[in-house]
Amino acid sequence: MKRIAVVGGRGFVGGELLRLLVHHPGVEVVAVTSDTHAGRAVETAHPPLRGSGLRYRRRADLEPVDLVFLAGVHGSTSEILDEVSAFAPKIVDLTADFRIEDAALMRRYYGWDREGGPAFVRGLPELHRKQIVDADRVAVPGCMATCAILSLAPLAQRGLLETAQIDARTGSSGSGASADTSNSHALRSGVLRVFAPFGHRHEAEVTEALGVESSMTVTATPQVRGVQTLARVAVELSERELIRLYQEDYGSEPFVRLLTSPRGAFRYPDPKVLLGSNYCDIAVAVDNRGSALVMASLDNLVKGAAGGAVQCMNLLLGLPETSGLAFPGLHPV
Repeated sequence: MKRIAVVGGRGFVGGELLRLLVHHPGVEVVAVTSDTHAGRAVETAHPPLRGSGLRYRRRADLEPVDLVFLAGVHGSTSEILDEVSAFAPKIVDLTADFRIEDAALMRRYYGWDREGGPAFVRGLPELHRKQIVDADRVAVPGCMATCAILSLAPLAQRGLLETAQIDARTGSSGSGASADTSNSHALRSGVLRVFAPFGHRHEAEVTEALGVESSMTVTATPQVRGVQTLARVAVELSERELIRLYQEDYGSEPFVRLLTSPRGAFRYPDPKVLLGSNYCDIAVAVDNRGSALVMASLDNLVKGAAGGAVQCMNLLLGLPETSGLAFPGLHPV
């Protein structure tokens, strides 16, 4: 069994990581940290983990492990990286600290001046599987970035994408467990709130990953979980040709599904049927004016964060890539 630690295990992503890891057949969670909750049972923050026996400890008390997940607040990884590297040969980072290589993009979107530093492989197995297998450090993309990148990569890799204009919708859990009062139920329930017309930080990841300028508009929805992205692109392909192109890239991928049914309530990607699963569903529709709509959905806490991180962990540790990630989602919910 591989020994695993989770640093920053109090938030939503940390809880989702632990939910996946405690039932994983190839790993043992030996430590979960939260300096503010040290000594408390993990189940006080994450009720589904009742009976796990896990308790929070301070980061300073950690012992050597095979891999550590960093799931703290954005900006924390760069501060503790040297410390963590001393007891963990492999690191999977879920913060924004090393998701972007380009220093100019980091300054533009985050206001961070970070020149150089350790190299992290982008944690999207569908696009970077070989690099992840050989890596020691992996940075998992943001949830909306994961959804948008996977949906548009087949076009970008063939030079068929000039720009990326993305309409993204996200549930409230995407704001984290410590969101401000504007994310409270009273103000969030029943709304469709455009909170980032332009310049959302995940835009930077899409731009870098696809190699084209991107624009992302983000709308808050009343759901707790789920991300959906829509991208209108100019193409000179029929719908059948476009579907064939996506099948070439994703036909053998375990966690990307291409929806091609012409009818049914869920013929297009809907995050509601993906809740708790590590799948990303993608569909395309082509009009008669030379444009297509590429649609994608996923659970922001699983494929968009913790599940994608566990998928990367499996590759890093030589475990079957799908281990611990077979849950198909709930329906109805």
